[in-house]
Amino acid sequence: MTLQPLDVPPAVPVAGRLLVAAPVLTDPTFSRAVVLLLDHDEEGSLGLVLNRPSHVPVGAVLPPWDGRTTGTDVLFTGGPVAEDSALALGLHTGPEDGPEPDGFRRVAGPFGLVDLDLDPDESLAEIDAIRIYAGYSGWSAGQLEDEIAEGAWYVVDGGPADVFDADPEDLWMRVLRRQVGDLAFVATPSIDPRLN
Repeated sequence: MTLQPLDVPPAVPVAGRLLVAAPVLTDPTFSRAVVLLLDHDEEGSLGLVLNRPSHVPVGAVLPPWDGRTTGTDVLFTGGPVAEDSALALGLHTGPEDGPEPDGFRRVAGPFGLVDLDLDPDESLAEIDAIRIYAGYSGWSAGQLEDEIAEGAWYVVDGGPADVFDADPEDLWMRVLRRQVGDLAFVATPSIDPRLN
């Protein structure tokens, strides 16, 4: 079954952009998900679901990082792949062409991965924000493009305020509402997605 996308210009998925689940995407893993793309190339795509905080305190899994995360001190569910591993997403607002902080590897704009094996006192000295994710979201070569073409995802711009949002449960609605044109109306879908 081919899903009917909205009449909005197609956006190109690139690292640093957001994937916002369309209402027709009802799989519980990605229903109303907002994903930050960390990598997208001919081999596939990788991202983190931004709006799925868990009930697991960071300190229960990574004691040295207890109390070090931005907004809420729980692990976030980054996606269904490798949920037994942890990825730390950091924000470094220094110049992109400048030196990177120790333990920080820039992936897109101000976003990068933080090495959780390092001492947080040292690695966080130049990091402006951090969240820790259990697992990640991944797509094989061409899979994400196919899902976007079917209307399962909207690709939009985002920024640090989205990625480190203090109220992640409502992020999906807020990201859609600020879009122009028809896409803003998607933020208030009916219960039956066929009516959207």
